[in-house]
Amino acid sequence: MRVAALSVALSLALFSSPTWSQNASSTASPATADDPDATESATSKVPLDEIRRFVAVYNAVKEAYVDPVEDKKLMHSAIRGLLTDLDPHSTYFDKEDAEAFDEQATGAYEGIGVELLQQQDNTLKVIAPIDDTPAARAGIRAGDVVVAIDGKPISTVQAMEPLRGKAGSKVTLTIVRDKVAKPFDVTLQRETIRVASVRSKMLEPGYGYIRISTFQADTGTDFQKNLKQLQAAGKLRGLVLDLRSNPGGLLTAAVQVADDLLEKGNIVSTRGRISVSDSKFDATAGDLLDGAPLVVLVDAGSASASEVLAGALRDNQRGRIIGSRTFGKGSVQTVLPLDNGDSVKLTTARYYTPSGKSIQASGIVPDVTLTPETKPDQDLPSSVTDYSEATLPGHLRGDDEGDEGYSAGDALPGDGPIASALAELKQPGSVAKAAAAKKAARPAKPTVTPPAKGAPTKPSLPADTPAAKPLEPVK
Repeated sequence: MRVAALSVALSLALFSSPTWSQNASSTASPATADDPDATESATSKVPLDEIRRFVAVYNAVKEAYVDPVEDKKLMHSAIRGLLTDLDPHSTYFDKEDAEAFDEQATGAYEGIGVELLQQQDNTLKVIAPIDDTPAARAGIRAGDVVVAIDGKPISTVQAMEPLRGKAGSKVTLTIVRDKVAKPFDVTLQRETIRVASVRSKMLEPGYGYIRISTFQADTGTDFQKNLKQLQAAGKLRGLVLDLRSNPGGLLTAAVQVADDLLEKGNIVSTRGRISVSDSKFDATAGDLLDGAPLVVLVDAGSASASEVLAGALRDNQRGRIIGSRTFGKGSVQTVLPLDNGDSVKLTTARYYTPSGKSIQASGIVPDVTLTPETKPDQDLPSSVTDYSEATLPGHLRGDDEGDEGYSAGDALPGDGPIASALAELKQPGSVAKAAAAKKAARPAKPTVTPPAKGAPTKPSLPADTPAAKPLEPVK
């Protein structure tokens, strides 16, 4: 696996470049050697005029700001700002954040159990709550926006740090939700989050179900264990693989699951500006399902590594995709450790599915589309018209972004989508046929013919027809 060594290789490639550039200036011709600034500007990729401007502003803040500011704080803020304006996924981790990031990858940490993305206004957008965690049990949804923590606005420096804390302690989130008129508070009790990223069950004799909630270090091994447990109950005639609200995680874990389900073929490739960011992963012989039919369930909360897995299975004609359009995060982030314990998470490449398609800002479009289950007494699930990679400020532009007919996906909670996936698994095409039949059975909307000029107007509905009441948010 090249990804394991990518961070080290990339660190060497990136952080050695400025030194090389400065050394190269010693070979400048005599005509330019008399002007050191011109020589360095010609060979270095760092524009000296911009550096001088930065130093001037830095000194002005240091000397004239109304309150004294420590050098460390100023530099910390400057570096964060440098990364924040690149794209939504590049960021600076201080030592505590870096350790927390590593803990999430291993599946054990103290917090509330939610994948978040800090936006340019410092609010935190929920990518997905993690199964069976305080956030999930409290009803936090994909698309929710956290605007305050314990009644305090979210700061640029602290970001998500206040969400973490000792198990048993409480934290209150102020949430803004689509279709809910006012922000509301949710109080959660922190826990030690031990994320079991894979769980499974039998849906019917011969038909299994595996849920992957995130991709972490042990996901590949746990997937194999769960699949063997299902197969121990009898030969599988098909499998539903549920990737709904899976925010992604480790690329290597997604590649391992894809490899377990493919006999051959490409899984994913990555392409960046420098060669060390380019990689290609191919399947090795050995389909653990022995070719049994496979349906992959996705929704708007399926992002990054989960999109890689769905794309690999579809492009290799190994499984059908059912659900709604996925989030569309098609970029690769590499964590670069610094000498003081801090880290830089930098976007270094884009993902490409086996067909050569980039999923950036477009996502995976399912073979069979499902719509959210809505009830009159509930607010609608968060529409992803404002919840997708394509709508994040500063996102990387996708190859297919802006194509006519684009519409973001929906969050698909509940057991209904699982039942639809099982029906599609047992009889391909049945879900589309059922949807078409249901649509045909709906009564036609009454056609209102404009009255003739001068004729008295009449109501198109009986006068005693009550007006529809607006949906009220669940409190």
